[in-house]
Amino acid sequence: MKYDTALRPYLAKRIEEIESADILIGIPCYNNEGTIAHVVQMVTHGLSKYYKDKRSVILIADGGSTDDTREVAKEFQIKPWQEKIVIIYRGPAGKGTALRAIFESASRLNVKVCGMVDADLRSITPDWVKYLLEPVLEKGYQFVAPVYVRHKYDGTITNNIVYNLTRTLFGKRIRQPIGGDFAISKDVAKFYIEQDVWETDVARFGIDIWMTISAITQGFRICQSNLGVKIHDAKDPGQHLGPMFRQVLSALFTLMERHEGYWKGISGSEPVETFGFEGYMEPEPVKVNLEGMIELFKTGFQQFSPLWKEIFSDMCFTQISRTAQMEPSEFYFPTGVWGPTLYELAATFHNWTANRNKLLDLMTPLYFARVASFVRQTLDMSSQEAEALVEEQAMKFEEHKDYLIKVWDKKLGHKAL
Repeated sequence: MKYDTALRPYLAKRIEEIESADILIGIPCYNNEGTIAHVVQMVTHGLSKYYKDKRSVILIADGGSTDDTREVAKEFQIKPWQEKIVIIYRGPAGKGTALRAIFESASRLNVKVCGMVDADLRSITPDWVKYLLEPVLEKGYQFVAPVYVRHKYDGTITNNIVYNLTRTLFGKRIRQPIGGDFAISKDVAKFYIEQDVWETDVARFGIDIWMTISAITQGFRICQSNLGVKIHDAKDPGQHLGPMFRQVLSALFTLMERHEGYWKGISGSEPVETFGFEGYMEPEPVKVNLEGMIELFKTGFQQFSPLWKEIFSDMCFTQISRTAQMEPSEFYFPTGVWGPTLYELAATFHNWTANRNKLLDLMTPLYFARVASFVRQTLDMSSQEAEALVEEQAMKFEEHKDYLIKVWDKKLGHKAL
């Protein structure tokens, strides 16, 4: 079934009644009854504190929660001069459709700015509203990405993959390309809803990275806003992030193909202007199971090494084999090899049209190896010190960009799986 809109008749009618607004803040959610009230509370306070003179709408776009998320959101009292709408979006399940409903609503209401925040946030404050919206309302930016103070072991997919690749490919140092909390202008909302992406896997599993890359490649004016500490339902990389790794990588590689003409012409990277929170607080620690990740990698090596040998260059495979023999106390998978390994994987994905998901399954143990190596390297570091290591890694990725283009353009002789 084709969905030409994510709006059910009820939402379309409510928007018609409201007619227009200055600000829309969307909260995509699914089974978040424990945190949704806090997020709505902070949003309504932030709008009241900083934008009392503006017409504001809070839209909770739910994916059909089976807990009491919608009921809790409906019952929470917001300021009487603000509007709140709680809906179940229409279309394929996933955050992409929730955001589509939010962007469509923003466009129909002709808002000046549309912000969105995740429903599982524990550390959101009223100031987040100002930090996200102000660059659009006051400074003429069209896309605001978040920057957070995060624990060194939170955001391992961003730190080891997404930040490096986005920066190297597209030339902008956007620190959290899949952060989840953004703000956009109405022309960006209009651009997004016109794209033919909403019924694809990219929209289902990679909507945040798609939004960021589209904003860059379209030439929209981009900045970042520091929101301070991010505390959410953090996940242990070894236990929970395997599926997310595959989804994000699949979306990224698909977008690499779509924008090949753009990123091949980019050399180096530049910082983007950053606003928002000034200061530093040490975030709550995130627990990781280091031995568990090393074990997952070693099991993967036993299972997949014949295929890895076929996929990767001698340099990468030799290092992978060496790492597989290491004891946990000396475990190390160097950044200088991680970049080329990821590039060779991207090139293989590009050249294989069948069984691409199988290919990403094969890769998950290598992600665990890299994260375990990062954890070991940063054991005695503060989160700020570990950040310097992330920057160093990103520079190494940039230095190897020519290698990426070389392997990307080379037609592989390998058989598909």
